[in-house]
Amino acid sequence: MRIPFRAARAALLALALGAGAASAHEGHDHGDAPKAAPATITPRGTSSTDALELVAVARNGQITVFIDRAATNEPVTAAQVEAETPEGTATAAPAPDGSYRLDAHWSERPGAYDVLFTVTVDGAAELFPVSLTVPEPPPAPPSGPAAAWHAGLAVAHDFRQHLREADPMPFLVGGAGFLLGIAATLAFRRRPLVPAIAVLILIAAFLAAPVAFAGEGHDHGAPQAAQMAAPGPQDLAQRLPDGSVFVPKPTQRVLSLRTLVTAEAPLSRTTELPGRVVPDPNASGVVQSSVGGRLSPPASGLFPRLGTRVSKGDVLATVTPPVQAVDVSDMRQRQGELDQQIAIVERRVERYRKLAPGGAISQVQLEEAQAELKGLVDRRSALDGVRAQPESLTAPVSGIVAEANAVAGKMASPGAVVFQIVDPDRLWVEALSFDAPAAAADATARLADGRVLSLAYMGAGLADRSQAVPVQFAIRGTQADLRTGQFVTVLAETDARQTGLALPRTSVVRGGNGQSIVYEHTAPERFEPREVRVEPLDASRVLVVSGLAPGRRIVAQGAELLNQVR
Repeated sequence: MRIPFRAARAALLALALGAGAASAHEGHDHGDAPKAAPATITPRGTSSTDALELVAVARNGQITVFIDRAATNEPVTAAQVEAETPEGTATAAPAPDGSYRLDAHWSERPGAYDVLFTVTVDGAAELFPVSLTVPEPPPAPPSGPAAAWHAGLAVAHDFRQHLREADPMPFLVGGAGFLLGIAATLAFRRRPLVPAIAVLILIAAFLAAPVAFAGEGHDHGAPQAAQMAAPGPQDLAQRLPDGSVFVPKPTQRVLSLRTLVTAEAPLSRTTELPGRVVPDPNASGVVQSSVGGRLSPPASGLFPRLGTRVSKGDVLATVTPPVQAVDVSDMRQRQGELDQQIAIVERRVERYRKLAPGGAISQVQLEEAQAELKGLVDRRSALDGVRAQPESLTAPVSGIVAEANAVAGKMASPGAVVFQIVDPDRLWVEALSFDAPAAAADATARLADGRVLSLAYMGAGLADRSQAVPVQFAIRGTQADLRTGQFVTVLAETDARQTGLALPRTSVVRGGNGQSIVYEHTAPERFEPREVRVEPLDASRVLVVSGLAPGRRIVAQGAELLNQVR
């Protein structure tokens, strides 16, 4: 009887494992193992008025109160906060992060509590009724024999997973061979009753195991570990299943989320024009050589480098004209002739001086001879200075060196631009309008990095340039890091006007499907996306054509960061 009883025990063990796994088949939970608690937010309550929003958060026996302005979502840090709590009246103290805190040991006990906050801002008091619900703490993890039983179920579950993922054919062949071997052994011993019972038990075990292993949607493994790993209440920004975004007040302040209330207003239509930054013609100039020659540095010994600020009249370089061999011979011949004439006139002047006192020569003749001598000497001096004095290149205006082509020893041709001087505080924008020129109105320009320039209309040309009309604007104020030739997009107003909603460009972001969306602040800690269609209004604003109604609180700052919350 030893072999049959061993076979029977093996079959009973297999049946027990199969039954243990089958006890939690699909759609049921019969075990004592608790489910892993989902991640939740800290117990909180909200209340709002037309001017303010209040969020109260219960944590570690304290109530943290956040107060923001309803229209702009700006934190209110100078307020007086009093609360009517289950333990009496309490006053909240300001915290360094701009919130207000008060001790509330009653919030550590589960239950629903009603708290009335009185907030005084700028002498005006408002009431905020808040309901706080503190949930029951999660159940403790199993211990002792129960934990051992759950660990055994976890091992069985892992074994089941391996069986499901493996090829079943080897197990079927092996199981059939095992059953046939037991049947043959018992048949030789002629004990039909016990083998039959063992075979029936084994067949039942193998029939129950696939059913138990096929329990889709269950997880019987390690409930104790899952319970220990389950996070407690926490304040994390998260995107909810309906697409809205939950952002706790502390996170809103870190992201600097700001809102505005949409309102209809008469607006002018704008047109986009391609443009570029150009220097002001009255505050810029070029330094050119009037004659060809060799470049040399000024008296300081250094050419001004790019970005150097210079003043009007500063010598930036010198140009020494080259003298050919033929010119040298001709100059020497002319010098000899002038020397000869000077010598003759000098003797004539001396003679006239001696004869003039006696009356033989008139005073007029003496003065004419002296004037002729002076002219010859000046001509001789000018001829000597042709090779000795180079041409000085001076700055025509005050500004900075925007372009420099000076190299010591370089031959400069007549009319070549050696330096360009630009005043960075006086720059213009020249745009090309392919339609009729807009009215003489101011405009704005947008740079590639998102900066906005305020422009003042200066004038439009009458002659076409590449089938477009040039329109010039002056940049208002001082803008850093601007350079001539930099491309911008000019948004100029037209005569057409319309009524609509204006939003900052930072409010509009791209959704996952490429659609333009804005986020509406529907609750103190809730933001919902709204699909909109927009048109450019100016460099910093867009016009909402459809998808939004007046009176909505729309995120104006931080929408890009809000759009990245998952």
